[in-house]
Amino acid sequence: MRLTRSMTLAAAVCAGVVASPLGPVAAAAPAPTTLTGSLPNGTTWQAEVPEDWDGTTVLFAHGFRMGADNPAWDNGFAPTAEALVDRGTAVVASSYATTGWALGTAAQDQIDALEAFEAQAGDSDRVIAMGRSMGGLVTSLIAERPDAGVDAAVSTCGLVGGGVALNNYQLDAAHAAVRLLAPDADVPLVGFTSPEEAQATVETITKALDEAARSPQGRARVALVAALLNTPTELPGVDQSDPVELAAAQAELVRTTLPEVIQRRSAIVNAAGGDSGWTAGVDYGQLLRRSAQHGQVQALYRRAGLNLNADLRRLTGTADVEPDEDGLSWMSATSVPTGDLQVPLLATHTLVDVLAPVEYQEEYAETIRQAGRSPLLRQAYVDAVGHCAFTVAENLAAIDAVEHRLDTGRWGTAATAESLDAAAEEHGEGRYVRFRLAEFVNDRTWGVEK
Repeated sequence: MRLTRSMTLAAAVCAGVVASPLGPVAAAAPAPTTLTGSLPNGTTWQAEVPEDWDGTTVLFAHGFRMGADNPAWDNGFAPTAEALVDRGTAVVASSYATTGWALGTAAQDQIDALEAFEAQAGDSDRVIAMGRSMGGLVTSLIAERPDAGVDAAVSTCGLVGGGVALNNYQLDAAHAAVRLLAPDADVPLVGFTSPEEAQATVETITKALDEAARSPQGRARVALVAALLNTPTELPGVDQSDPVELAAAQAELVRTTLPEVIQRRSAIVNAAGGDSGWTAGVDYGQLLRRSAQHGQVQALYRRAGLNLNADLRRLTGTADVEPDEDGLSWMSATSVPTGDLQVPLLATHTLVDVLAPVEYQEEYAETIRQAGRSPLLRQAYVDAVGHCAFTVAENLAAIDAVEHRLDTGRWGTAATAESLDAAAEEHGEGRYVRFRLAEFVNDRTWGVEK
């Protein structure tokens, strides 16, 4: 372990008052102390500790990373971390032991990084776990650990439906795209161990989506793919009452999203030792009937003169992918929340998120309800476009809400859209809104027909 102190230029020049052509300028606030270290499994960690540390620590979990670069500090979270440090909160983050789908060790890596930090800096009075995207899932798993050493959690844009559901909803969309838009193509849908192995499938789907955009029949089928992919409908500037306009906007999102998630699939397969996704036994008519986009798809099929039921029967009849049992077992053990929360947790999500659909929150709430832990959960929504597209103020407001829960022992109104938005506005900018969740349609259990 080593202790360093990073200084701003102003603080390095002079303590007190710095000369300026414009007159005396107050000295910069003392720079935080930077602590760094490594864990036995290769995980690195970093902490920023303010000089006037108030005893509160935020333990931040980063999202999915491709490639070899794996720093402890996450640049995307850095502005929020800086704001937290400015108000007296320490921030700790780790790299996890590996890049990619790091769920095999990530939760424990975070817990161990916190322990290593406290060995250097002293015990925290309060620890709030916070994560984004895949790190939101990591944070949710930490919140289920009675030995984690955290007091509350904030999961932002989290993959809280779990890794198995992630694989399955993406697979459902890929299955529909190939079987309906490129029925003669002989390309695999699962089992990729590298992005290169997925390339033929990506090219087939990309070409099929481009060609489908040229006809009413193709656009109707892309709308079905979009529904299975949980593609957002709350799109800025798009008339949701116009099925053609909405379908065109969704098609653009499918065109950019589906190839990307197929290429990323190999990282999850390699971590799990096999592909956990499956289509065998899935009733695609039932999936669509549960979707809030059912009416949209029906309207487009009618306009195109297509038989929707025939296409759904084709999808069900050709659904023959079975999971790799080892891969499914690993994913179920490491990457799926049980819902057994041990501490209060606030989950926040943007309304338009193509990489982590907001419907994940419906699945997560159901999991927690089944575990009997609903009083510990609150969920909130930000009217924004993009994966993890929160402002610093919105992140601070979420932390304020869980601090209130810890201070008072109850949520009260602190996690309502109105209170969160007011808190965010005090910090800068807020876009919290009331939102009614639609069902996440792709959840299922292997061996049970859905």
